[in-house]
Amino acid sequence: MSASEIDRIPEGVIERLPTYLSVLIQLRQEGSFTVSSALLGKMTEINPAQIRRDLTHFGSFGKRGVGYEITTLIDQIQHILGSDHTHRLVLVGAGHLGSAIASYNGLRARGFLVSAIFDNDSHKVGGRIGDIIVQDISELGRVVAEQSIAVGVIAVPPEAAQDVADRMCEAGIKVILNYCANLVKVTDGVTLHNTDPVRELLHTLYYLSRTEGVARV
Repeated sequence: MSASEIDRIPEGVIERLPTYLSVLIQLRQEGSFTVSSALLGKMTEINPAQIRRDLTHFGSFGKRGVGYEITTLIDQIQHILGSDHTHRLVLVGAGHLGSAIASYNGLRARGFLVSAIFDNDSHKVGGRIGDIIVQDISELGRVVAEQSIAVGVIAVPPEAAQDVADRMCEAGIKVILNYCANLVKVTDGVTLHNTDPVRELLHTLYYLSRTEGVARV
C-alpha cells in the first residue's frame, strides 16, 4: 500500500491492528498457515464482521472456506504499522522492570530492537542486561544522535520520570513510552504513550467490581 492509502485508513482500524498482529504472530509460531475471521474474533474478542471490514482496507486476502493467509496478513499489517523494518529504541531504567522489557523477545518479533540501556545508578552502570552494557544516563544524547534513534522507553521510579522525559526530548527522541505511574509532559512534536501496568489493572478492576463486587479484607 502507498503512504496515501495508509493515511486514509480510519484511526479505529489502526488501533486494532496491533491486536491482530499479536494473535497472528502467535498462530504462526504454533504452526498455523491460515486463520478465519471467526477464530480471530474469538482470540481478540472483536466481532468477526468488524475484523472482515477492517481487513478490506488492505485488499482481498480472505478465501471463502479457507480463511486468511497468516504470513500475508502479518506482512501487510507490519507494513502499515511501520514494523516491517527494525526500529531501534533506547531504554532508561536498568531495574527489574527495565530488565524485563529489554529481555522481552516479542519486541524483536514486532520490529523493535533495544539498542542501548541507561541508568544513573553507579552500581548498575557497566553491568549487562542480555548482551547490552548499561550506560550512564549522561550518554543518552550522544547515543541517540549517533544511532539516529527516535523511540525511547521510560522504566524508572516515578519521581525520576519527568527528568528522563526531558532528557529524551532534548536528545531528539520523537516517541516516548512511559511505564511509570507518574504522568509526564513532553515538548511539541513528541508523541507520548503512558502504559503504567497498575493503572491498567485499576481500569480493569472497575469493571470486575461492577459484576462481582469489591473484595474486602
